[in-house]
Amino acid sequence: MIDLAYAMTQPPGGGSGGPGAFLIQLVPMIAIFAIFFFLLIRPQQKQRRDREQMLARLKKGDRIVTTGGLIGTIINLNEQTVTLRIADSVRVECLRSAVTGLHGGRTEQDSA
Repeated sequence: MIDLAYAMTQPPGGGSGGPGAFLIQLVPMIAIFAIFFFLLIRPQQKQRRDREQMLARLKKGDRIVTTGGLIGTIINLNEQTVTLRIADSVRVECLRSAVTGLHGGRTEQDSA
């Protein structure tokens, strides 16, 4: 029975490599975090920042696209909503957060 107890103990000197082994195991975890940060987290932060700037710069007369696919010209906006003219007598109010981006086409006001 005592022989079994001696067989289960570690040899003198630690046998696990000491504190240096912990650092060696920590390096791959840090590398994985760095890869995730530069490939996933950082680009998403940049996209979010760019979108927030685009939403803050919206003004009357801008031609925009909504998440639903509507293309219209801004005729009124406030902190939460945007009113769009999508045809001569058709006006739609949508949330400002539903704006996907600016549309590259010219507005009707520019062509007049």
